[in-house]
Amino acid sequence: MPKIPSRMIPVLRAQLRRITLAAEREPIERERMAQNLLASVMQRLVSGRVREEDFVFVSFTAALLTPEGKRAGGAVLYLHGGGYCCGDLQYAKWFGRVLAAGAKVPVFCPAYRLAPEHPFPAALEDALASYRFLLERFPAGKIALIGESAGGGLIYSLCLRLKAEGLPLPGGLVGISPWVDLTQSGPSFAENAAADPSLTKARLDRFAANYAGEARDPLVSPLFGDLSGLPESLLFVGGDEILLSDCTRLHGALVAAGCRSGLTVAPGLWHAYVFYGFKEREGDMDAIRAFLRSVVL
Repeated sequence: MPKIPSRMIPVLRAQLRRITLAAEREPIERERMAQNLLASVMQRLVSGRVREEDFVFVSFTAALLTPEGKRAGGAVLYLHGGGYCCGDLQYAKWFGRVLAAGAKVPVFCPAYRLAPEHPFPAALEDALASYRFLLERFPAGKIALIGESAGGGLIYSLCLRLKAEGLPLPGGLVGISPWVDLTQSGPSFAENAAADPSLTKARLDRFAANYAGEARDPLVSPLFGDLSGLPESLLFVGGDEILLSDCTRLHGALVAAGCRSGLTVAPGLWHAYVFYGFKEREGDMDAIRAFLRSVVL
């Protein structure tokens, strides 16, 4: 993963703002093309040798990425972002490779079905199938879940579904700018509207409408669910993003429910800032790697 110096932050901020405003006017198909193109570029920048094994399920495809020469007692389930409407297997694999190569752990990347063609609960059903697949191979306590944006919300929806079905919960959770309230009711939607270069409420409203009819359903917006009994969480969010309050409210709800949760807010940064590899935030990625290793190895 490339290391970007802090002097590039204003440049990236301006570019992201232009791209984000343009995306509001683009159809979903164009957004998908742009996100997938980004993934193809970023994959070429990932260092470290990783063995890839592809799988075909009834409704989706997936890949297991394993660092060469490494055996582990568990694995990471990575659920990608994209507003439940964007992101293919190549997109999932690029950050999966970052995690596998950096943390030296196996990472399972499903390309879950997307809305509007496949609205809720399709993504959740595919996430559940992926988790069951890993449960057949590893103890639940040796499985870690990580997701960014919509994927960050999906890991918590998955845990609520696991609780409902009486299935064992994973050993740990990592949420990167998790989108956990599709009603968009958090105060940072207004407070950070001008500061966030990467997301707009209008864009997220469109994604939410495509994904689910009832946004307050806890399996759609896990912030409204019973979070008691969930494993330890690590949460990361940019101080300037409109999803800031999603993350801080999730942290508060987890702690209030008796769960262990660590929260990192990066001042002056935006949605899924971890992906950009800023030198001044290297410690956040180090913390994610260490946490995943503590669960999986």
